[in-house]
Amino acid sequence: MAICPAGHETSAHDFCDTCGLPVQAQSPVAAVEVAAVDAPSPTQPVICPHCQTPNVADALFCEACGFDFTTGTVPDVPAAVAPVAAEPQTLAALAAPPEEQVAPVAPEAAATPVAVESPALADSPAPAPRPDVEWVAELWIDPDWYAAQGSSDPMPSPSLPDIAPLVKENNLIGRVSHSRGIFPDIDCELDNGCSRRHAMLSTDGNRWWIEDLDSANGTFVGAAAGPLPAMPIPQGRVELNPGQRIYVGAWTRIVVRKATDDEKVAFA
Repeated sequence: MAICPAGHETSAHDFCDTCGLPVQAQSPVAAVEVAAVDAPSPTQPVICPHCQTPNVADALFCEACGFDFTTGTVPDVPAAVAPVAAEPQTLAALAAPPEEQVAPVAPEAAATPVAVESPALADSPAPAPRPDVEWVAELWIDPDWYAAQGSSDPMPSPSLPDIAPLVKENNLIGRVSHSRGIFPDIDCELDNGCSRRHAMLSTDGNRWWIEDLDSANGTFVGAAAGPLPAMPIPQGRVELNPGQRIYVGAWTRIVVRKATDDEKVAFA
């Protein structure tokens, strides 16, 4: 029986019945010798007779050209077709099963952004609204009070007052101390004559009280007109009358009053 160049035994004398390669008739002894010499061992690679690419011993098809080692046929390679650019949603629609395919979206509709609310944002609580500001405290630099105290600290230049909103029942007067965790509601800033926790302003919504918190230089209350106060207030809460002024530190004068409409909007 004849053996083709690929090692297939065939009864044909012109072309191999398995792979179609031309063969020559050989004697049985020669066929055995050819098979012993040409047949690949299970561990040797199989050389593709079509493209000469080595393949694993048990390969059924050539990895390079697709040659069928079983039938000896060469696959038909279709002509290359240039890919057609398509919109991403069109490709996804074509790849989906028929029952899931949808019509392509118009460019105008596809370009319209759709707001998607994040679950984390949806579950987060809304920030608490700020309380309405009905009262404010004016902080003045008072040259007359500075002269009466005889402080050696240089006084800042008098200017328009700082405005502090009063939105709590108890409002601390003093100076900031990060190390002690003191953050006053009415910050007297650079007035070193004012203690860190100097005094407390408290209210019931209509009336106001002032209380000294064992400050170093005391807390004073005086009228809007007339001489400056000479004696500090006693221990405990002292109710403020309309128009009265609070004096603390070396030059600070505090006036509690109703907030204007512009201030209510500014602090809202």
